[in-house]
Amino acid sequence: MATPDFIRQIRADAGHQLLLLPGVSAVVFDDKGRVLLGRRADTGKWSVIGGIPEPGEQPAVTAVREVYEETAVRCVAERVVLVQGLPKPVTYPNGDRCQFMDITFRCRAVGGQARVNDDESLEVGWFSADTLPELKDFALFRIKQALTEGPAWFQPTTQR
Repeated sequence: MATPDFIRQIRADAGHQLLLLPGVSAVVFDDKGRVLLGRRADTGKWSVIGGIPEPGEQPAVTAVREVYEETAVRCVAERVVLVQGLPKPVTYPNGDRCQFMDITFRCRAVGGQARVNDDESLEVGWFSADTLPELKDFALFRIKQALTEGPAWFQPTTQR
């Protein structure tokens, strides 16, 4: 994912120290029930579409914007699928450290043709649930939760 300008400005003062950042993921389905995936340029792996909200941007708007920017698919956010503080920080090759709080939305495609639309993806495509490419647990869990009709998932608290 490309680093937003406001994060670059924070990094100018904060250096490589750990930043807690919001993240938004979008699990987009078409009218055939297929899920939209992108093969990320930074890792070469397939995943759901996602990104970081701009300051003041609503998470659902981020999901819709990121899907269009990365895939040229127009979508609408239908519901929150999960909210999860990711358990491990990410250390980037330049030494920057981040830990993400992810909000995942189930989205419905409403237009556009899936194609690589920026430099963050190597490929994009639609996949049926039974023909998914190799995915990390992060993406598989989000797709699974988006296919359920239950309430949004969150990590339960433990009582002390």
